[in-house]
Amino acid sequence: MGNKLAGKVALVTGASRGIGREIAEDLARSGAKVIVNYASSPDKAEEVVKGIKQQGGEALAIQADISKVEEVEMLFQKTLEAFGQVDILVNNAGIMITKPIGAMTEEDFDKQFAINVKGTYFAIQQAAKHMSENGRIINFSTSVNGQMFPTYSAYAGTKGAVEQITRQLAKELGPKGITINAVAPGPVNTELFTAGKSEEQIKAIGNKNSFGRLGEPDDISNVVLFLAGSESQWVTGQTIRVNGGFI
Repeated sequence: MGNKLAGKVALVTGASRGIGREIAEDLARSGAKVIVNYASSPDKAEEVVKGIKQQGGEALAIQADISKVEEVEMLFQKTLEAFGQVDILVNNAGIMITKPIGAMTEEDFDKQFAINVKGTYFAIQQAAKHMSENGRIINFSTSVNGQMFPTYSAYAGTKGAVEQITRQLAKELGPKGITINAVAPGPVNTELFTAGKSEEQIKAIGNKNSFGRLGEPDDISNVVLFLAGSESQWVTGQTIRVNGGFI
């Protein structure tokens, strides 16, 4: 375990698998106490917590559906009860439903905006309320924004909203020294992204970046660690594309 983030408490939403899990584990390795938030995978969340503790870190799994404001408030309250503070918020939880516009239902649309936008926004609200000076908020966008991918319209719309929320809140949160940024990964080798895709499709997508492969969770986590630390104090309101030159 390192000590770069010693004394800090990090809350990572959607941390039971994929990129969120990697971020939670890396934050713990850097010395932070970590809240592993999950919506419906208690076994996987406890597995993350167990692994962190085995390496000498501190972590706690807390269930909360971030699409519901009352559960977001509960998540922060339980975090404060457990560790007394919140210094780092990583809004990693998200959902991606890709359909042509003619097949997108109201339920599909609302679910994506409820988790990806509403959940992020009200988690930031709680963080702004409870963070002390020099907090760090890291949101998640996507490198799909700015490109044209059929079936991604509603999903990309949620991430466009996240980028604007990030930019607009930078000025508002600045007086407390709180930075807020968005990380925008390209295609990453996670269950969320690869589900339903053939090996040929995955290879073709990987060949669209400079390195001929999908990103890995630690490619993304390394940038999150930078934004979570003191070295990033002059970086705020930004969307950082972490995509291997994805085109």
